[in-house]
Amino acid sequence: MTGTLYLVATPIGNLEDITLRALRVLKEVDLVAAEDTRHSRKLFGHYGITTPLTSCHEHNEAAKGERILQLLREGKSVALISDAGMPAISDPGYLLVRRCRDEGLPVTAVPGASAVLTALAISGLPVERFAFEGFLPNKSQARRTLLKGLQAEQRTLVFYEAPHRLLAALGDVVEELGGGRQVAVARELTKLHEELFRGSASAALDHFGAERVRGEIVLLLAPAEEAPQQETVREALARWRRDTDLPMRQIVKEVARQFNLPGSEVYRESLALKEEDEEE
Repeated sequence: MTGTLYLVATPIGNLEDITLRALRVLKEVDLVAAEDTRHSRKLFGHYGITTPLTSCHEHNEAAKGERILQLLREGKSVALISDAGMPAISDPGYLLVRRCRDEGLPVTAVPGASAVLTALAISGLPVERFAFEGFLPNKSQARRTLLKGLQAEQRTLVFYEAPHRLLAALGDVVEELGGGRQVAVARELTKLHEELFRGSASAALDHFGAERVRGEIVLLLAPAEEAPQQETVREALARWRRDTDLPMRQIVKEVARQFNLPGSEVYRESLALKEEDEEE
């Protein structure tokens, strides 16, 4: 019998945001692998959890993963937790889960708090479709390149951001997507000083530029507005003919003015339209 790797979600702020199942699993497993054992001991102390802790972070995940895999092979159960939220989501855990899957070792999740879903739910932005993009790049040029590539995205975009980079990130949003782009900034979710700002990117820049930004940040960008479908010259001719009683000569003049085209070019299109009608 092999052991099971449990991915256990932990609170993103408020220590009460943890499930009964999560508490039971953390108490019953043989070992808990934590992103930062110092941080996790606060949670363990609050709930009287005495299970042994070991560190598993981005710098030692490969090496520590081998020890965890061996324990699972021996039939031991291990819980993986991050500092906040679900492990492996912009946190260590992906490599370990992949190796378990490759070896056929059982992996299961104990769901719970999620900063991404919490921010989306309270943002007031469209939530039918969204894309989580993780952390924005540290450097402005890379950040602006990423944002430029996403400027036409029709889903709400969700990013994690460090408080000391929020103003720079918002400035790049203004430059690449426009100051009118609607954004939401969720700060210190579930904590005493929770804040949700919603408005234009320019207004967000002014709001958070007033004083030092603190706490964990989730930045959300509203979907791009769909560009209006461009009407062709022939479609415009057909519309004018359908909706008015003007003679074709006058319609050609109006459409030529609309598209800033020579009358002769629009006249040729009107002849083509007439041929289409005759063929039908």
